Amino acid sequence: MSARTEVVSLIEAPRTRPNVLVVVTLTILGLIVLLAVFGRLVSPYDPMQQDLGLGLSTPSSEHWLGTDALGRDILSRILAGAASAVVGPFVIALGAMVLGNVLGLLAGYRGGRIDSIIMRWVDLTFSLPGTLVVIVVAGTFGGSYWLAVVLLIILVAPGDARIIRGATLEQAPRPYVEAAKSIGVSEPRILLTHIWPNVAPAAIANASINFAGSLVALAGLSFLGLGVAAGTPDWGLMVAEGRSLLFVNPVAVLAPAAMIVLTATMVSIAGDWVYERLSSRGMSR
Repeated sequence: MSARTEVVSLIEAPRTRPNVLVVVTLTILGLIVLLAVFGRLVSPYDPMQQDLGLGLSTPSSEHWLGTDALGRDILSRILAGAASAVVGPFVIALGAMVLGNVLGLLAGYRGGRIDSIIMRWVDLTFSLPGTLVVIVVAGTFGGSYWLAVVLLIILVAPGDARIIRGATLEQAPRPYVEAAKSIGVSEPRILLTHIWPNVAPAAIANASINFAGSLVALAGLSFLGLGVAAGTPDWGLMVAEGRSLLFVNPVAVLAPAAMIVLTATMVSIAGDWVYERLSSRGMSR
């Protein structure tokens, strides 16, 4: 078989079937995103409505996951709690990616004093006990969901900056960058349209890890009473409120905890898949 025939056969070869795990992962993530947007609308009951006459109850035909000590429907609160579980981590992952990518690109491309200043800030941030800092600051200023989000962006961004800096250092000496410089392409354009697309797979994969970590961190803060306001449908807060019900209605604790673990795991798997897709596409180009 000639070389031309081999190339044609490779081009015309049928695409492999999508991985079943990836399909399941993306389907679950799609449903979680839909719940984050429409969760309150599809909830069978008002997630804030109390029924003190009913009180704590185990799963039944009327309340599939039972009710908590205040008579609130567990399933409705889980559906409504998807919003806080998705929005906050998404803002953290996106904010940290933007901030960390900008700083990482500048540090890796410019070098010198700018690189030194940025990396010393990264080193300082890495030396801090991040979770403890968030707990102390959030506790001092009253503890709010969005304060925790801002603090986590600041603490997570240095990790992105270090990864992108390393990738930029590897890309900066390459011929395509030197060619862009020689024809007078501006520095912002070189960074954003030439270098960043080649480091984007690492940036996006790290963003998925940041999302999963932030989801767990925010749930932990809510568990400690430093996240959303008391009574708000939130998976972490539901775990805190339901821990005393573990031996009466364990679903009240296990269901929101399972949703936290499921969402974090699905996002991590999706991030790995996106990284592989983007990396293989870049290699093929």
